[in-house]
Amino acid sequence: MPEGHTLHRLARRHHRRFGRAPVIVSSPQGRFVDGAAAVSGQVLIKASAWGKHLFHHYAGGRVVHVHLGLYGSFTDWTPNEDGIDPVPVGAVRMRMRGAECGTDLRGPTVCEVIDEADVDDVVAKLGPDPLRPDADPGLAWRRITKSRRPIGALLMDQTVIAGVGNVYRSELLFRHRMDPFRTGATVTADEFAEMWADLVALMKVGVRRGKIVVVDDEHDHGAPSYRPGRPRTYVYRRAGDPCRVCKTPVRTVEMEARNLFWCPNCQT
Repeated sequence: MPEGHTLHRLARRHHRRFGRAPVIVSSPQGRFVDGAAAVSGQVLIKASAWGKHLFHHYAGGRVVHVHLGLYGSFTDWTPNEDGIDPVPVGAVRMRMRGAECGTDLRGPTVCEVIDEADVDDVVAKLGPDPLRPDADPGLAWRRITKSRRPIGALLMDQTVIAGVGNVYRSELLFRHRMDPFRTGATVTADEFAEMWADLVALMKVGVRRGKIVVVDDEHDHGAPSYRPGRPRTYVYRRAGDPCRVCKTPVRTVEMEARNLFWCPNCQT
């Protein structure tokens, strides 16, 4: 599932490519016909993101709300030299066509038209987003310090912090040598403040570079689990491989239905 930096990159790209101009919206798949008709031809005022949620704000107060889920993705395209748009390939839920380019959305968990007031309702259920300048880390801290759930689970809870997925969760805990099974109530204010600051910095790099970068240069050596297209990591998807720092085999276990990766020696 795409993590928060991906949605913020999408919001920036969509605003740059389609913002402040009318957009033709359609649904080649046929599952978003009414929604597309409600905004097609309207000016896209802005695109924004909160956690893993993407919002296209149109003139007139209508908003297209997208959650990519596990399989959703946008594919950009341009007309050919004769100005003809490419034929939609596969199940395209939503097609956006601007003055010079377009993008196709496939496989989202959510693609719906809502009002601005509904956006507030969606956001109200989420924790602070580290990539937003108005983020309140104190809200996340209060939820963590009152919980007996493990910190490894709390970091993935979108009502605690919005936008953190499995990669950032596993890597952040390793970078701070924190046992993922510690309960939230045992995490100190200083520990959380350091983790939050690091998370903000890491996710900003993700937005800027378009990929997750979490391994410090001093530890960035070859590893047998590396695969092209995957982020280079300390522990994520490296079960059984030697820890980059201490050489102890990385372990994995299921925590609240998601695979957790950690070093049992460094994270104690």
